[in-house]
Amino acid sequence: MKSRIFIILVMLCMVLYVNADWNDRYLPINEWDMKREIDGTKATVDSLNCTLVGRALFGPCYDVFVKDTIAYSGHGMSLLIFNIKDPSNPIFLSYSDTGGDAYSVYVIDTIAYVAAGYSGLRIINVSDPVNPVEIGFYATVNCARGIYVIDTFAYIAADTAGLRIINVSDPTSPILIGCNASNGYSYDVYVIDTFAYMADGYLRIINISDPTDPIEMGFFDTSGGAIGVYVIDTFAYVADMQAGLRIINISDPTIPVEIGFYDTGGRAYEVFVVDTLAYIADYNEGLRIMNISDPTDPIETGFYDTDGGSNSVCVIDTFAYVADGNAGLIIINVSNKASPIETGFYDTGSIAYDVH
Repeated sequence: MKSRIFIILVMLCMVLYVNADWNDRYLPINEWDMKREIDGTKATVDSLNCTLVGRALFGPCYDVFVKDTIAYSGHGMSLLIFNIKDPSNPIFLSYSDTGGDAYSVYVIDTIAYVAAGYSGLRIINVSDPVNPVEIGFYATVNCARGIYVIDTFAYIAADTAGLRIINVSDPTSPILIGCNASNGYSYDVYVIDTFAYMADGYLRIINISDPTDPIEMGFFDTSGGAIGVYVIDTFAYVADMQAGLRIINISDPTIPVEIGFYDTGGRAYEVFVVDTLAYIADYNEGLRIMNISDPTDPIETGFYDTDGGSNSVCVIDTFAYVADGNAGLIIINVSNKASPIETGFYDTGSIAYDVH
């Protein structure tokens, strides 16, 4: 009898321990997360002499936006804020609940705008990065996937609802002022001058000179599934899933024309362009770096095969910040474009990706 009681007590303790541990994993930030030890080694067998410097577990990471020495990252249903003054040692500062999956983040001045899935647009004051405060929100009805903010307008890629334009001149009271429906699934939007460029399986070009009445001017049917877009001058660089990087001349927005492409080998989820280099988050093929000085003939000049699935990338100065699936938020030194070297990362402990 005593032995049976002992066994029951042991089993009960084990259940309580496992449940406590499981529940802790899904808290936005907690002591269990912060006490993870530094691994000191890297699981992959790449040949780029990386250095693993830190690890902490948070929820799934979807996106990262870097401004000055602060990184704002969408992790599960939270906006997480990190000090990245020392890229080899990102320091967690705070978080703010977003109510839904924080798929995309855009920061202007002291305001963070978050496309938070079915929780719509969340507007967070980050003037004190240690104490972020939500000050406004807008329910987009459809799933808010991607976001771009310029002047007093937030442009949201809202899944099957297409483009949504929201006036955020008063961030405490955002107002929908215009929309343009989509025939696909809108994941990403990039705005420049009077045009919004939408990645929704196709590349769609929308005239937003009158934000209350956005009008589609042209589109291009990419060979893959357009999921990410970045625009420089007269070229749109499209992350086209299995079709890699597509480069499209948009000098005539009514008749966009593809002029170059590169088969990245993986699934191109996002592209970020700096000067003559395009950085592609290529899922299972990691980070790919392309020289696009001749847009008709892009040439790969470097790569980094990350541990996880690279789904998002943001490049500031000589560092690339990559949302990398189970491997978390990775910081890669790209000062040598032909041989990028990892300098630090933040392991989110789950899937890290960006869908805009």
